[in-house]
Amino acid sequence: MTQKFHAAELAQWLQHLENGVAGGLIEMGLARVEAVRERMRLQPQCPLIVVGGTNGKGSVCAYLTQIYHEAGYRVGTLTSPHLLRFNERIAINGQAVADELIVAAFERIEAARADTVLTYFEFNTLAAVAIFVQQQVDVMVLEVGLGGRLDAVNIFDADVAVITSVDLDHEAFLGDTIEKVAFEKAGIMRCGKPVVCGQLPVPCSLVAQAQTIGADLLLIGRDFDYHKQGLQQWSYRFHPQSDSFYAAEHARHALPIPVLRGDFQMNNAACALTVLACLSEYLPLDIGAIKRGLLRVRHPGRFQILPGQPLTVLDVGHNPHAARALRSSLIALPYAEKRIAIFSMLADKDIDSVLEIIKDQFDCWLIAPLDLPRGMTIEALQQKFTQNAISTVTAYLSVRDAYVAALSQAGKNDRIVVFGSFHTVAEMMDLPS
Repeated sequence: MTQKFHAAELAQWLQHLENGVAGGLIEMGLARVEAVRERMRLQPQCPLIVVGGTNGKGSVCAYLTQIYHEAGYRVGTLTSPHLLRFNERIAINGQAVADELIVAAFERIEAARADTVLTYFEFNTLAAVAIFVQQQVDVMVLEVGLGGRLDAVNIFDADVAVITSVDLDHEAFLGDTIEKVAFEKAGIMRCGKPVVCGQLPVPCSLVAQAQTIGADLLLIGRDFDYHKQGLQQWSYRFHPQSDSFYAAEHARHALPIPVLRGDFQMNNAACALTVLACLSEYLPLDIGAIKRGLLRVRHPGRFQILPGQPLTVLDVGHNPHAARALRSSLIALPYAEKRIAIFSMLADKDIDSVLEIIKDQFDCWLIAPLDLPRGMTIEALQQKFTQNAISTVTAYLSVRDAYVAALSQAGKNDRIVVFGSFHTVAEMMDLPS
């Protein structure tokens, strides 16, 4: 029998989970976590939104959370990973919940799981929904952690699903082609329910799966679209091809440009607005809430520009799709005399493709290892740069040391970009101001 665990402090619980309470390793499949969900009788009664995709998931969750909050609704949001504190993963109205709520939820899960093996993320998912039910939120926004079909979030039926983008990442679990990845992400669809897709072109396996199960696939460029109007505004239009009851045609004009930086953010915002349209019968809101939400939304670490000089950008992008988006956003920035990269990456990521995509955007690279089991050693990082014919590279012991060095050599007209992993950005954000 699995030895039971009891702790009064969240830090103790997290250490227990990280050490592998139940095996701790990623084990694809829903039977175990579904069994515990049933024992806990977790049945959300409010509208539930599940957001998946290779990149853009967190931004869509942030838009939905802020807009619904501006409209006066109580919003429960599950995201991952966190940057500085575990509590960031479980938020109500955009604010991380207190340790006490998480510990109580963990204790309830521990009591319900008996001999059932659960992973860190499965505990995380069950705790989030348990807290949201207890706190009587009006809407839940759940971000998929890995893939979709076999992700713990998928034990809950989405009233609206979102697939922001499809590209290669986590190939060991999701497959080594776009079509295989798309099939895994399509697993969050439900019969008779809308699924919003911001990907162009649309993978054939995603379309086929929607047809097979009878989901209502809403595609950007066909069922909804957006257009930039000058430098300060954009417009959105929802014109679904289906005749489903939730799909009333409407348009939103003179919207403010989202405060989140990057051209791709309007695509993410358009996906969020389509979710709002699909749920408008249950969660009505006015244009004012949308505008306020677009201007007040926060999502740290996603092409985040810090105040002051030299201009410093933080970006958690860690796969080829994110690297292409980062490159596009960097090109759109004003000219910088010297372009400095502070970079580190996890060993299981496609560093070769990332470097090939973005290496022309930097004049010099400051690299450092991540102090994690999955982090690349400094020797492995240096080898990758040599293989990719990047010679202007200096190694440091930590991201902190690299940043201090970058500040010492950068002028006010230069640019520093910290990227490559959530962990790289987290180290930077954790530095004393």
